[in-house]
Amino acid sequence: MKRMLVGLAAAAAVVTGTAAALSMGGESDTAAASPPPQATADVVRGDLTDTTSLSGKIIFTGEQAVRGHIAGTITAVAAPGRILRQGQVLYRVDRRPVVLMYGKLPLYRPLRQGVKGGPDVRQLEKALKALGHGKDVTIDDRFSWATARAVRAWQKRAGLPQTGVVDAEQVVFLPSKIRIAKADVAVGDSISPGRQVFAATGTDRLVHLDLDVADLALARKGAMVKVELPGGGTVAGTLVTVGAVAKSREGDATIDVGVRLAKFKSGLADQTPVTVLLESISRRDVLSVPVEALLATADGGYGVEIGGRVVPVKTGAYGGGRVEIFGPGLEAGMKVGVPAT
Repeated sequence: MKRMLVGLAAAAAVVTGTAAALSMGGESDTAAASPPPQATADVVRGDLTDTTSLSGKIIFTGEQAVRGHIAGTITAVAAPGRILRQGQVLYRVDRRPVVLMYGKLPLYRPLRQGVKGGPDVRQLEKALKALGHGKDVTIDDRFSWATARAVRAWQKRAGLPQTGVVDAEQVVFLPSKIRIAKADVAVGDSISPGRQVFAATGTDRLVHLDLDVADLALARKGAMVKVELPGGGTVAGTLVTVGAVAKSREGDATIDVGVRLAKFKSGLADQTPVTVLLESISRRDVLSVPVEALLATADGGYGVEIGGRVVPVKTGAYGGGRVEIFGPGLEAGMKVGVPAT
């Protein structure tokens, strides 16, 4: 791996002079003495981890288009960035409001007393009750006289003609509250059925990553990560989504990955760039030392300085600026020499 090669190159650069001295001295590797170390570091037993830094950005989830179902002139429209909840006005056409109600099924037909029952009737009745207009309404698939009365009461409060009939010119059903991402019309624009009024998103924010397919092993749902914010500061996060299909991005295959932050700080606007630190465990329960503690030996191997002597070691995995070592007599807590900083 690129990180391993960098670590080996750094270790070799640090100890070139030591290797030359050992080869000219004529003494064995194990017997070769070196000057007292200027600094020491511990031999540590534990998991060897590596950290990968990836660029990400803050996004709002659940982007969707909201289209009109009425012809006329736009006389009001919600501003970008605004959060709208059930019962609030999305926009107005010829001063008549189009209102948000919660439901997963689009309003595909006018709903009135006598209409054939269905799940669209049920979600309307549920919304009317949530808005305080369904005292006598039974939430079921049947549009009853009580449902019609609740509709007229809602229409009166909303400033709509009190017809007892609900259609797509009055209501847009969406699953939950929304955030206006971008308005596609302005006051004074003419609108016709099917024209996009605005793009909306949900209100949940995630950090989005385009993860290289080669690094897919790093993307474990539930994994804890660290997110570095612009201007300094770090926030904990959890990896919550991993795309199932790769996509092409600038010639590379990538997977969409989402990270939920434990806490959002003020000023983290949509599209804010951040850096995500993903950790991967390359080896568990091993002895390791800082990479700079490695000394090149005359036979092309490596050693570490312990008690003024160069002790030969074998190396294993690299990660997080450390290297796995193993050899006879090595124990956690031993002190190894490192270059003074």
